[in-house]
Amino acid sequence: MGTATLGLHWAVLLLPLMVFGVPTEEPTSGEAVASNLPGGCRWCCDPEDSLTPADAADVFPASLSGLPYVLPEVRPYINITILKGDKGDRGPLGIPGKPGKEGPRGDRGPQGTKGAKGQAGSPGGPCQTRFSAFSVGRKTALHSSEDFQPLIFDTVFVNPDGHFDMAAGHFVAPLRGLYFFSLNVHSWNFKETYVHVVHNDEAAVILYAQPSGRSIMQSQSVMLALAPGHRVWVRLFRRERENAVYSDDVDTYITFSGHLIKPEDD
Repeated sequence: MGTATLGLHWAVLLLPLMVFGVPTEEPTSGEAVASNLPGGCRWCCDPEDSLTPADAADVFPASLSGLPYVLPEVRPYINITILKGDKGDRGPLGIPGKPGKEGPRGDRGPQGTKGAKGQAGSPGGPCQTRFSAFSVGRKTALHSSEDFQPLIFDTVFVNPDGHFDMAAGHFVAPLRGLYFFSLNVHSWNFKETYVHVVHNDEAAVILYAQPSGRSIMQSQSVMLALAPGHRVWVRLFRRERENAVYSDDVDTYITFSGHLIKPEDD
């Protein structure tokens, strides 16, 4: 406010000079300079007591609205930064915004530490049979007849689970999978040896020896894919020619063996 008052006083003092100009000639002593303003023109340096109340009223009007010019508008400027107070407390947490788009998958993290050992589980069920094997022999010779003849074996070497039926002369598969079978016979002098390894009711392989002046051991083997209940057995061919297998009551010349190689579900 002091700056505004001072500016107003300067405007009032310089007003006569701006309106009427500066006199080019100095007035002589005793001369009065004519003026259009009431009371005449005065110097700024004249004593204040030389002004009469009437002259002062003419020079300094009571209301500024009567001035012959517009005073400039003075707007004070306040520096807000010097009025800034201390930092306030943290405000309450706002409402969470909408979730953004899913970002790219990050790298695999490091492997964690090994956890504690868990409790032992409940006992499982009994183990399923995962094997099957047999080996049988025959000590009696056999000659062909009018029809096929199954070889019935009289000696058991291995048959732990009873999968080979000694009465029927058949092996019955307990599991689906691959099985291996081998047959060994002794031929008869001057007679053919003609034997089949049969899968169910179909001949799978044949063991054959021509008539010879001496008897020899003959063998055959095969691998078969069986399902549960499938049968594998040996038969002697029917009598179309002289056909026989040799053996005696002392030694075992005829053997038939087989075992499971691989269950199908392994």
